[in-house]
Amino acid sequence: MAEEEDETVFDEDLDDGAGGTDGSHGKRKRLFSKELRCMMYGFGDDQNPYTESVDILEDLVIEFVTEMTHKAMSIGRQGRVQVEDIVFLIRKDPRKFARVKDLLTMNEELKRARKAFDEANYGS
Repeated sequence: MAEEEDETVFDEDLDDGAGGTDGSHGKRKRLFSKELRCMMYGFGDDQNPYTESVDILEDLVIEFVTEMTHKAMSIGRQGRVQVEDIVFLIRKDPRKFARVKDLLTMNEELKRARKAFDEANYGS
């Protein structure tokens, strides 16, 4: 009886892995593996985490980004994703909202610093 349940779960897992838009699970190019491995290590995982763990985490990241992009495309200007749309979507999550605000502020500071550096080196 337990063997039948194991086989059923295994069959379902095979169907889930091969049925998506990505094609077969093993052949899909991993976009963020290196970065996720570094992040996992930085958050206390082993220096070489299991490939399966990285793959699951990458699937979650891609799902989240895809979902947020689709939501952002449906609000604001149709068919375009703008920073304001992302900020609007995460406004109720204080941690994400604070992090996005920090990153946007830092981005502006870097732009100003680059502009000042370029003017100092190449300016009139």
